[in-house]
Amino acid sequence: MKVSDILRLKGNTLFTVTPDAPLAQAVQTMAEKDIGSLVVMEYGDLVGMLTFREINLVLAANGGSIGERLVRSAMDDAPITCTLETDMDEVRRMMLGCHARYMPVMDKRMLMGVVSFYDVAKAVVDSQNFENKLLKAYIRDWPQQEASQASQASQASQASS
Repeated sequence: MKVSDILRLKGNTLFTVTPDAPLAQAVQTMAEKDIGSLVVMEYGDLVGMLTFREINLVLAANGGSIGERLVRSAMDDAPITCTLETDMDEVRRMMLGCHARYMPVMDKRMLMGVVSFYDVAKAVVDSQNFENKLLKAYIRDWPQQEASQASQASQASQASS
């Protein structure tokens, strides 16, 4: 499964912010939209990522206050990214290795979307559920003669042990 498959299912709604926006405004947007991240864009280029992790660090450093800070002062200015063709196993490894919960998806310099750790986990579970259904259908449709031969072979093997 590739990142493009997840984005196709997830949809393409993107929320961005500029680096010179007030951090309080970005927090308000994240709360209103019930999202955990904003992609920081400047002049059409990805320049950072703002997640609740960065906001929590600001709050911890300032006694629980955001103050008059700008997004630029809190954002991760070197977020890991992937492409539409990146395999989901690679995305999982990258996210786990960097403790990243959100990853911008890029096509050259164009932002295509964001995948979250939730999106990746959901894709894995959905894929496993699909495989389980296929296996159960295969077993259910197993020819009766082969099934009884397999059962007899299994019983014979267990008896000789």
